[in-house]
Amino acid sequence: MNRRPALILCFLLPLWSAGCGDFPELDARLGPADQTADYPKLVPFGPILAQAGEVTVAQSDVEGVAGRAAALRARAARMRGPIIDRATRARMRRGVDTSGL
Repeated sequence: MNRRPALILCFLLPLWSAGCGDFPELDARLGPADQTADYPKLVPFGPILAQAGEVTVAQSDVEGVAGRAAALRARAARMRGPIIDRATRARMRRGVDTSGL
């Protein structure tokens, strides 16, 4: 049995149905001043980078981010552990007692 046509249909059908959607009326959301406004002016990239270099970060912000990062690392370490603890795994390996059935 050839599955290729079914697979192609599975990929093309969502794309085809997405093309049927209505786009929102973006022009209706703009006010008259926005519709007649000039395009934004392009600025050189150098001054933007210079302003970004002048930004300072408070020590409390650094400590807050470091604390959150440590909490996330601890959470990730807990998630790396076994999902089922040893006692539960041993009980599962014993199986179900069907002698009373």
